[in-house]
Amino acid sequence: MIIHARTATGEIDATIDGLRTTVPDDMGNRHRQMIAVWEAEGNTIPPYAPPAPNIGDYETAIQGMVDATAKEKLFRDGVTLASYTASTNPQWAAEAAAFVAWRDSVWTVAYNELAKVQAGLREQPTVEDFLAEIDPITWP
Repeated sequence: MIIHARTATGEIDATIDGLRTTVPDDMGNRHRQMIAVWEAEGNTIPPYAPPAPNIGDYETAIQGMVDATAKEKLFRDGVTLASYTASTNPQWAAEAAAFVAWRDSVWTVAYNELAKVQAGLREQPTVEDFLAEIDPITWP
């Protein structure tokens, strides 16, 4: 019997008799009883470890931050705000220009830092910590 870890739902990921299975944390279950004996021998079930974020997780969070920044100026999203760079309204054009420069910097830095993670040159941050590294926009 091999006990891998708890699952996100509190069950136990285990290999029993050569078959990988999920065992409910229910002492009425015979496999759970086997695991209880294993625990009584001094073993511990490893806790659940959420998977590391992937590139898509970072991209989704960054795009959410970009869109939220555009909404600060009451635009629908980043694409909408970026479309105002040629606006005849000077304030909107200035905000759009500042936004586009900031957005481009955000994505440039993000992809450079994520490349460092993939190359093993830096530790993989949580999505939240990664977002905290991004410089805020300076509006005109």
